[in-house]
Formats: sequence, C-alpha cells, structure tokens
Amino acid sequence: MQDVKNTADLEPYAPMIDPFERVINYLRVSVTDRCDFRCTYCMAEHMTFLPRKDLLSLEELDRLCSTFIAKGVKKLRLTGGEPLMRKNIMHLIRELSRHLASGALEELTLTTNGSQLSRFARELKECGVQRINVSIDTLDHDKFQQITRWGKLEQVLNGINAALEAGLHVKLNTVALKNFNEFEIPSMLQWAHARGMDMTLIETMPLGEIDIDRTDQYLPLSKVRQNLQSEFTLTPLNYRTGGPARYYKIAETGGKLGFITPLTHNFCESCNRVRITCTGTLFMCLGQEDAADLREPLRASESNALLSRTIDEAISRKPKGHDFIIDRRDQRPALPRHMSMTGG
Repeated sequence: MQDVKNTADLEPYAPMIDPFERVINYLRVSVTDRCDFRCTYCMAEHMTFLPRKDLLSLEELDRLCSTFIAKGVKKLRLTGGEPLMRKNIMHLIRELSRHLASGALEELTLTTNGSQLSRFARELKECGVQRINVSIDTLDHDKFQQITRWGKLEQVLNGINAALEAGLHVKLNTVALKNFNEFEIPSMLQWAHARGMDMTLIETMPLGEIDIDRTDQYLPLSKVRQNLQSEFTLTPLNYRTGGPARYYKIAETGGKLGFITPLTHNFCESCNRVRITCTGTLFMCLGQEDAADLREPLRASESNALLSRTIDEAISRKPKGHDFIIDRRDQRPALPRHMSMTGG
C-alpha cells in the first residue's frame, strides 16, 4: 500500500472557485451508505446497500480528503448513512486530525444519529473534534421508534450525554414533519437550550424512493417560524457555521435556532460546499445529478495531479442551485438517490 501521507500532503493548490465566484472550502464526505436506523423520510425499510468492496478504503478516503484540504477546504464533515458504523472509522478520524494540528484544516466534524456516541465521544474529542451534529426528530420514545423504525431513543440520549460529558458541543438537527413533531418543536427547543445545545430545523428533502408520500410529511418552516413567534422572541443573527442554516437568537432560552429551507427559501446563493460519496463520486450540488468520478483518477496514479485536475473540472460545472420541489402532481422524488448515499 502506498504511503498516503507522502502522496496527499502536498503544497497548497490554487483555491477552488466555481463559475459563480463562490470559494469552495467545505467538504462533506459520506464514509458509508449504511445506517442502523431506517428513518421514514430518508430511506425505505428494506434497503439494498452497496457491497463493501465498492467503498473507498479508509486510506483512499484519507488521501482524497487530504487533497481537498490542500486545495483549500477548511471544514470537513464526515457523514453517512451513520458514519460511526464504518469499521475502524476512528483510524480515519485520527489520521485526518493531523490537518487540524498543522492548521491546514480549521474544523473536523461529523453528523451522526447518536446511536454510537457512547462508544466514541471521548475519542472524538481527543482527536480534535470540537462539535458534532446529532439528528433527532422527537423526544417521545414511541414516536422515535416509529420514525426511525429500528432506533431506541434511550441509546441516543445516552450518546448525547456522553458527548456533552466529553466536552463536545452538540447541535441537534430536527426534520420538521407535519402531523408528527410540529407541536413538539417548542418543547424540544427548550430541552436542547437548557442543556447548552443549539438546534436546527430542516425541511424534508425530496431525495430517494421511500415507502410513503412525502407531501404528507412536508412542513414548511415558514409556518413553523410563525408558530414559534407566538411563544418566543426570535432575533435574526449573522452567525454562520459554514452550512446553509439561517440562525435566530431565542430570547427566552438564550440559545440559537437554525432553519434549513431547501424548499421555502433556496439557500444556494452562498453555497461553499461539495459532497463526496463513499464510492468516490463527487456531487457539486445536493439537488442535481451532475457528478464526477474521483475513484478512477485516485487509483490511476500515485500522484495527485490527475485527481486535482478532475476536481477542478468538476468544480467548473458547479450549478447555481438546486431544483427541489414537493408536489402532489408528481409523486416521484426530485432525485432517485437516497440521502444516505450522498451524505446528510
């Protein structure tokens, strides 16, 4: 096996700038498409996952991430599926943490469902991870099992507590779902802020074939915000974490609440992100099908020159924005691939 550190830790390249003059400095990498939950808005209950042989090795993921860091990526988020289900994932995180130590990378973080945090929270902190996002849509045990199909709320709550005890800053990601958790959002917000956790609400995204009609789930966040304003004082903030959320200060709790609105308010004008799947496919936009294969140039040469050129060519095609829509007239998703394939 080639020495990843020698081939990937190169002199910096020119910054990645897309056709709309946006600097690309945020990379999200799905390390696995597998998950131990089957959330109803994300995937079908009986999923067919990729053969393990099709996944990039941990060494290849390291080399790929390191090349992007050399090309100007400052924030790296590991996603899934559930990233902590990837075998030996902490080896990859420990290797990537060298870029935090060198100053080349400003933040290494991940999005998780929390099921494995009791095992890994302390080690994540030791590797330089400072904050994580935990996806959780309800604090009701029965509803949690209903929405995740296979999940146990107690396991996730224990994981969140372990993360907080380890000194990780935790932000909760909650998908707003009509007739499911819309009336629970105020109490979840208060629960999160009382424990020092910020919270972000997300509109359901029309990705992948699932077992139910997404129009029955879709809850516009404009309505949620209006309802919250009858109970709380929301003040817009300039605060940004590098992602698409627009944040508000909640006067009554002292915490922050973010809104991610791919449908009611397109957030693409300031997009600084690209995504890579666990098979090495680069998506320049979550909501478009155009993609670039990075696995072939990654494996074609021990030099990163071809890989870098392939990345540059792909960035030159990054679109202005996505075309998400949820409409009863067309029951098919905007795109056939599941969110777990691209990474949350």
